[in-house]
Amino acid sequence: MTPAARIAAAIDILDEIGAGAPAERALTRWARGHRFAGSGDRAAIRDHVFDALRRRRSLARLGGGESGRALMLGALRADGADPDAVFSGERFAPAPLTEAERRFEPAPETEGEVLDLPDWLLGPLSESLGPDVSAVARALRHRAPVFLRANLLKTDRKGAIAALADDGIIAAPHPLSDTALDVTEGARRVHASRAYREGLVEIQDAASQAVVSALAHNLGGARVLDYCAGGGGKALALAALGAKVTAHDADAGRMRDLPARAARAGARIATVAPGAASGLFDLVLADAPCSGSGAWRRQPEAKWRLSAERLAALTAIQAEILDAAAARVAPEGRLAYATCSLLNAENHAQIEAFLARNAGWERAADDLRLTPLDGGDGFYLAQLTRLSGGGYTT
Repeated sequence: MTPAARIAAAIDILDEIGAGAPAERALTRWARGHRFAGSGDRAAIRDHVFDALRRRRSLARLGGGESGRALMLGALRADGADPDAVFSGERFAPAPLTEAERRFEPAPETEGEVLDLPDWLLGPLSESLGPDVSAVARALRHRAPVFLRANLLKTDRKGAIAALADDGIIAAPHPLSDTALDVTEGARRVHASRAYREGLVEIQDAASQAVVSALAHNLGGARVLDYCAGGGGKALALAALGAKVTAHDADAGRMRDLPARAARAGARIATVAPGAASGLFDLVLADAPCSGSGAWRRQPEAKWRLSAERLAALTAIQAEILDAAAARVAPEGRLAYATCSLLNAENHAQIEAFLARNAGWERAADDLRLTPLDGGDGFYLAQLTRLSGGGYTT
């Protein structure tokens, strides 16, 4: 495919996303309907789509609207390219620019356009991030790095780096965690590499790994419940540190790949059906559903679909999860609450509200707060201890 044809494809996909389709589904549907497109074409189109979603407001300002065509026109202008060279109307290229498109003059930038944020989020994010809000918002406009976790059940970080290099993948240690690797070359080859196939490495964000590292104290032989396990990335990392892990999720379908992942990693993880977790645990991790604002580089359409009403619904769910997870913590055990959110309403405020309504708990460590300025996704972690003999009320 020519560069212009790739942009034409991105326009179609962006229009489908704009009509409500999830980005991954729209990309998959396009690929299935255009099997002639090679892997390089698909990767380039994907990059166009996600770059446009990350910068939707600023590109819409430059392109004169939020249609796929306007966003890609805005992207070309933002990058200093000649739109007429792409919008040529030649075979598979987008139709030529209209006179209105060619003469369009963007209005002065607003703060939301500069930072590529919805206006309603400017206040909450400023309150949560303080003077870092501008730098964090700008970081969210760019593609996230690819991180891997060295699986300590099979190798160490040095061994993982060497194994990846055998397949032409260059990775370097990342400071957020002793297991974290930053892939600097060959990221698209990871899934086909021997290191991945044999379970030496797993794909996992460095900040997510930092959360597990912060929980590593006394994990050998500890009974651990990953209450919102999802795909099981943190469950696998906890098992690699010697914990006896039980994985639970309200939607069992999210854990469907976990047995195969655990087998590849050489990890033992028990899974339980929704609501079936029983007994008490030394550590309960509640990585709660959230806005995902710390990971908007990876899922940029979520930035535009979040609303104040949806955020309020999420915080109510998080409070319920905290109370349910707390009931599974043994005396003197730990409750860990995590989100990949940057918003105080989902983080510190949730913990303060939990402590206010539940007696017998205290903070076990300082809260961990990470933003994309630290290198990985935005993450929050709070650790609480259930006091011996302490009550539990809701």
